[in-house]
Amino acid sequence: MKTLGLIGGTTWVSTIDYYKYINQLTHERLGGSESARLILYSVNFGELMKFANADDWESVDRFLSEIAVKLENAGADAIVLCANTTHIAADTVQQNVNIPVLHIVDAVAKEIKKQNIKKVGLLGTRFTMDLPFFKDRLSEYDIQTLVPDAAGRDFVHDSIYTELGKNIFREETRQKYREIIDDLRDSGAEGVILGCTEIPMLVTQTDCSVPALDTTFIHAKYAVDFALTVDS
Repeated sequence: MKTLGLIGGTTWVSTIDYYKYINQLTHERLGGSESARLILYSVNFGELMKFANADDWESVDRFLSEIAVKLENAGADAIVLCANTTHIAADTVQQNVNIPVLHIVDAVAKEIKKQNIKKVGLLGTRFTMDLPFFKDRLSEYDIQTLVPDAAGRDFVHDSIYTELGKNIFREETRQKYREIIDDLRDSGAEGVILGCTEIPMLVTQTDCSVPALDTTFIHAKYAVDFALTVDS
């Protein structure tokens, strides 16, 4: 079994699910008393958000790369960035370590292809929805991406930082997400990416009129697949 190096705390709310899913899936595969080998570095989210809110992506790159190097030096065999938005820095982090960064978009894209979906809606922070890092990587798999209109993007982004990331889940917010997802469906989306790791804690498949792609679970499973693969 390989050791996974998790960069979490982004937010702590969803990092709990990463820890749970990775251990749960490992136990299901191996049985007995088996669980995952993990090294978790939980960041101060407020420190990271100061850089993100200032669009200071160089500092985000440096911040996450330094942590990844620490995890590699501590014995990690791969890096797992436990958030969609932090994958803005994934390519730079990869350049600074000698172990793989298990990219969340690769994991999600493979699941989308498995479901034979060609066009998806994307929900997440404004960084994930507006910047090209997520959509461009999906396009490499011939997957088209739709995002909500400006008002919808503002609502989703604000709800993540004022509610979901603080462990606040309201029925009114869930209903608004349903409406936004229906609008994406009406615009041609055949599925919807719950592209912030807190969103699946509020919105599940039962709330979605198209197949929902839970990035937290998909990424955790992708990491377990890596950890349990025996090198030839």
